[in-house]
Amino acid sequence: MKTSEEKRVYMLLKAVIFHYHGLDEEEKQDLDKTAQELDAHEEYKWALEFIAKDYLTSFERARDFLNDIIADYSKDKRIELINMVWQANNLKGYVTEMEATAMLKLAKDWNVQKELIELVLK
Repeated sequence: MKTSEEKRVYMLLKAVIFHYHGLDEEEKQDLDKTAQELDAHEEYKWALEFIAKDYLTSFERARDFLNDIIADYSKDKRIELINMVWQANNLKGYVTEMEATAMLKLAKDWNVQKELIELVLK
């Protein structure tokens, strides 16, 4: 069972990466499904409001927010989060350059670049 903070991190991370290039219908459905699976409807709503406050700066604001929280997470947990967002992006069969760049920035912040690269090469 995830805490509300973990659900918030999960939903914000996924939503901000999906919104990085513009949310498409398949990604919206995936976000809805994730919120349902995690019982994270409030956290999902919060993540969408976070992004909507200022769409243009949402990634950098989310990055700052996530870095403050994730600094305390174990390396395995950070890898799990990067893996989750990578897998979610692969659902549509490709990852855009903008999405990949966003994930690389987060992986660098979280000191899991090597692990993300290994994931990409699989």
